[in-house]
Amino acid sequence: MFTTHIGGIKLELRKPFDFGFLKKYGDIFKLFENQSSGALSFGAVKAGKRYFLKFAGAEAVRADERLNAEDAISRLKATVKKHEDLRHPLLIGQLYAEDAGGGFIAVYDWFDGVSCGYWQRGDNIRFMALPVREKLRVYAGILEFHAHAASKGYVAIDFNDQSTLYDFETGDFAICDVDFYAKQSYMNGNGTICGDPALMSPEEKRIYGLVDEISNVYTMGALAFVFFAGDENSNPRFGRESWALDDETYNVALKAASAARSGRHRSISEYLTEWSEAADAYLSGLK
Repeated sequence: MFTTHIGGIKLELRKPFDFGFLKKYGDIFKLFENQSSGALSFGAVKAGKRYFLKFAGAEAVRADERLNAEDAISRLKATVKKHEDLRHPLLIGQLYAEDAGGGFIAVYDWFDGVSCGYWQRGDNIRFMALPVREKLRVYAGILEFHAHAASKGYVAIDFNDQSTLYDFETGDFAICDVDFYAKQSYMNGNGTICGDPALMSPEEKRIYGLVDEISNVYTMGALAFVFFAGDENSNPRFGRESWALDDETYNVALKAASAARSGRHRSISEYLTEWSEAADAYLSGLK
């Protein structure tokens, strides 16, 4: 193991690596090292403006041991293409990407927020305590982005509570992680597909399970139960007694989260339409 410091921040690596090239991108003020993609991410400030950097080429101790530097570089290059394909007002802006430091780096806009944190950990518990009307707004945005992704031929893989950021000062929110999104349809060939088990469709948990837009309908439905019927650990509860909204929204979300593929909406757009109608009706009845 090799220990280095970047901007005064300690980083443990599997082998020595020179990060001197990062000076080109600004002064490092934050490190995100626990990345399932094998990349290292940084917050950098240059000329008074902050940026989010994602670099592949060094092997951090906390990275997935199954990924070497070459794997991480290939994955990051693929992620850059996904960001280009999925460009959307809610997706963090990607500025440019290039070879750097013997690896590959992608530079993004900085978003001044924190994980929505619907898995209630530490300060992020604040998100679940937001008014229902605000959580409905964020949830609608998540649906809109994934309907957009589906229209571009992508299926969301590894969508979880770290994939969405929320700014408690402004109410802005953003999608920040599409690293594992894949072109439809995607096959779970080895049974180790990335994802949060609470949001994964049954087919995502099966070896050779086919993952497509209908699978993502389940994920979006399960997310509704996390937002509006989560237990103290924010695990989704599908019973009506736990649901914070009304019968119409409950029935729409329950259909989306059907264990049987045939019972779900046939697309995220279809689910979004039904959900929006039910949610708007519910909101109109609130004082």
